[in-house]
Amino acid sequence: MTDIATTSNPAATAEAVAAARRGAGVAVLVPCYNEAVTIQKVVRDFRAALPEATVYVYDNNSTDGTAELAAEAGAVVRRESRQGKGNVTRSMFRDVEADIYLMVDGDDTYPAEAAGDLVAPIAADGADMTVGDRLSNGSYGDENDRPFHGFGNNLVRRLIKVLYGFAFEDVMTGYRAFSRAFVKTMPVMSEGFQVETEISIWAVDRRWRVADVPIDYRDRPEGSESKLSTVGDGLLVLRAIASLFRDYRPMAFFGWLALALVALGLVAGVPVVGEYLDTGYVSKLPSAVLAIAFVLCGALSFTAGLILDTVAKSHRRQWELDVYRVMDEQSQR
Repeated sequence: MTDIATTSNPAATAEAVAAARRGAGVAVLVPCYNEAVTIQKVVRDFRAALPEATVYVYDNNSTDGTAELAAEAGAVVRRESRQGKGNVTRSMFRDVEADIYLMVDGDDTYPAEAAGDLVAPIAADGADMTVGDRLSNGSYGDENDRPFHGFGNNLVRRLIKVLYGFAFEDVMTGYRAFSRAFVKTMPVMSEGFQVETEISIWAVDRRWRVADVPIDYRDRPEGSESKLSTVGDGLLVLRAIASLFRDYRPMAFFGWLALALVALGLVAGVPVVGEYLDTGYVSKLPSAVLAIAFVLCGALSFTAGLILDTVAKSHRRQWELDVYRVMDEQSQR
């Protein structure tokens, strides 16, 4: 395996970038499900763009001969029996050994000519993840004939901006490059198409360096069909955002929940307290019980946030050590 780790030496950095642009030490990861119409072109295009890279096609129970066609085109074909893009991504990240990972969908919507631009910042040690941005140059809006996909992308971008303070140009793109440390220390938990959202949130939460690389998107060719369900997968993405926010930022999640519960308790309890101060009696006993219950639940939520925040920080410390270990292993490769 070629070592493309860079140093502060500009000549060494330039050499590492040039090697990466040829594909040295690069693994191209292509998750696929029934992409017989496009897979051979995708494999050949990326083998031409990165001639020294290895192209891995992970077939996800295709029934149209995708795996056989990919092998004929020169890809290393592996199979993942658990259905879903998240399951495929987990296997790719776990199994493949490389210095730089370039992940791209097998539907021929992403240009192989941009591969060098995506891997170059990783090789130059200027980014840990690069994102193939379809939106900033307007190509996605011009080519995509599914308007609700664009709406969903913008919604997810705004939610991540509100929750994490980081503005992605394109959060749902399937065209990305990663450093080895990023891939080998990320626990992929998603099963389906929400994996792109999980990767994006992981990058922001762990403060990885992210760089957007504008690309020219093109819509699927005739005969190729999207497997993404706008409503069904969209709801899974929103649920994933909430779940990851709870797991990664428990103090914020349970703190806001505690605040909401206490506020409800005050709404229910203030009239009861006012009546008691005026008359010395409590006639609205159910309201009093409800108010106490809300406040107690708020206190429990705040306590849970404190405990889980301690656990999350412990996990973060262990993750930092794992990153050091992986980077040390790469420097010795």
